[in-house]
Amino acid sequence: MILLFFLFSLISQTQSKPLLTVTPTTLSKSGDQVHIQWSGVESPSKLDWVGLYSPPDSSHDNFIGYKFLSSSPTWESGSGSISLPLTNLRSNYSFRIFRWLESEVNPDVHDEDHNPLPGTNHLLAESESVGFESGHGPEQIHLAWTGREGEMRVMFVAEDGEERHVRYGEEDGEWEGGVAVARAGRYEREDLCHAPANASIGWRDPGWIFDAVMSGLKAGVKYYYQVGSDSKGWSTTRSFVSWDTSSNETIAFLYGDMGTATPYITFSRTQDESISTMKWISRDLEAIGNKPAFISHIGDISYARGYSWLWDEFFNLIDPVASKVPYHVCIGNHEYNWPTQPWKPDWAETIFRTDGGGECGVPYSHRFNMPGNSSEPTGTHAPATRNLYYSFDMGPVHFVYMSTETNFLPGSGQYNFLKHDLESVDRAKTPFVVVQGHRPMYTTSYESRDAPLRQRMLEHLEPLFVKNKVSLALWGHVHRYERYCPLNNFTCGSMGIEGESWEALPVHVVIGMAGQDWQPTWEPRPDHPDDPVYPQPKRSLYRTGEFGYTRLVATKEKLILSFVGNHDGEVHDMVEILASGQVLNGGDHENGRVGAVLQDEEREYSFSHYVWSGSILVLGGFVGYVLGFVSRARKRAASGSGWTPVKTEET
Repeated sequence: MILLFFLFSLISQTQSKPLLTVTPTTLSKSGDQVHIQWSGVESPSKLDWVGLYSPPDSSHDNFIGYKFLSSSPTWESGSGSISLPLTNLRSNYSFRIFRWLESEVNPDVHDEDHNPLPGTNHLLAESESVGFESGHGPEQIHLAWTGREGEMRVMFVAEDGEERHVRYGEEDGEWEGGVAVARAGRYEREDLCHAPANASIGWRDPGWIFDAVMSGLKAGVKYYYQVGSDSKGWSTTRSFVSWDTSSNETIAFLYGDMGTATPYITFSRTQDESISTMKWISRDLEAIGNKPAFISHIGDISYARGYSWLWDEFFNLIDPVASKVPYHVCIGNHEYNWPTQPWKPDWAETIFRTDGGGECGVPYSHRFNMPGNSSEPTGTHAPATRNLYYSFDMGPVHFVYMSTETNFLPGSGQYNFLKHDLESVDRAKTPFVVVQGHRPMYTTSYESRDAPLRQRMLEHLEPLFVKNKVSLALWGHVHRYERYCPLNNFTCGSMGIEGESWEALPVHVVIGMAGQDWQPTWEPRPDHPDDPVYPQPKRSLYRTGEFGYTRLVATKEKLILSFVGNHDGEVHDMVEILASGQVLNGGDHENGRVGAVLQDEEREYSFSHYVWSGSILVLGGFVGYVLGFVSRARKRAASGSGWTPVKTEET
């Protein structure tokens, strides 16, 4: 009898153990969905959660992300299901269900939104592994100009260092245009300077990063290409329009501080608005057809901050556009900063802190390859930080990129580059000069921490900009859009609209509104710093907290910069600059000038009704892909977590 009772108890315990299944167990590519299903969870609680683990043998605390079981509508029955798209991290996934008790909540162990991280003391169930098929070719494809005519760079990620190629031609599937061998490289855990980047919680194998250059390209021609190899598989066919240095038109999409979105909660806050930014830019790319264009992302790129898999999520998010047009970047604080970085003058003690999560520029330097050869030593055995400052011509515009995170003072390599570059521009060939960097020289946000840096930018860089008649200065870091009058030393210059004399001065625009959701307050009245009244200074002609991006269209005669809002995809602000440097509509809203200029921009941009209609089907397919890949609850509350997001004081 005792033996029978023991067997019955054992069988009962086995039957009552929760069951966790995942289907399918083999996926083809990033963005494919898995269906996570569970049953038998006794006395379910809102704090019960399922964690994502990759590789599958990761310790309980080293999850990629998590979802509360209460995000399933049937969770109270002890059964439920969740569907998630997965990104290929070149390692299998597994899933685990945990019970987390109210008494175990530790408010001192929390994520960036100050939500307590879930506990792992009570494992309820674990799934089998889920993996990705081989032979589907590399992923995370993105283009960049090399700075040399007739070339286009392509970079991508694969699971090993075996030889890969890019093959390309003017017809899809006909690769007579050429085949180029891709150079393989990678970074290791010991290259990173601190946790979480080099700790078990944040480090994941980044895979092998490949870099190839397509050469011998005809100007302004559409090319098709694939990356991969016969033995390991080829990517799907992509296309781009080659660089045309003689073009009389420039089209670019510019923003900062975008980040990426994830379908799960993780240690680092992710940016849902990045989905909308990519959606509207994709619409614009379809509308312009076979015209060269590029994207400019001026710092705070993935917001990985030491959690390696967020770089993978970012590159899969941008792949549909970055594999079509060059994706150019400059470095921001969240790619680079750490107290051990070599350039940290006394006045910068409050500025260059731990924003980079211990990455210290290493992933940024390896995952992108911008024109030029700028670099700064890291002070460790890790390779020097690259992609700091460079320039190139695109049609009638000369674009200059700088680093606000490394030395830009007189005597530095960067200052010497900027001075020589700006003084050498052929304004007959490129009448417009656009300078871009991460931290702004001007802002009316209440961002006092960066004041010492802005002071030195105004002292040393603004005279270069003014002397060399820079047309536009674009900045990120502040997660808002703000456009200034033509400006020198906080003083608006005349625009000559009424026939008065005028001087060509830079128009500064802050464009850090592409995704990051923390918004600083505007600068208050000096005599009432604690009261919520934020008067807009005369020099600030337009400012808003809306998410979006900017669209630049230039001919030899005129440059138009437009701010497109993410909530409707419409233009909400615009500035026109003539080749002479005269600013035509620096915010003359009262006289109706902005409305007239919107019509001008629509005509010049050639977004005909026919093109829009033809792009709807393509856009629908893209939106479906993106929403499937990054589908998630738009608000954390929908996850059933019960925690209220609290914004942090960071930029």
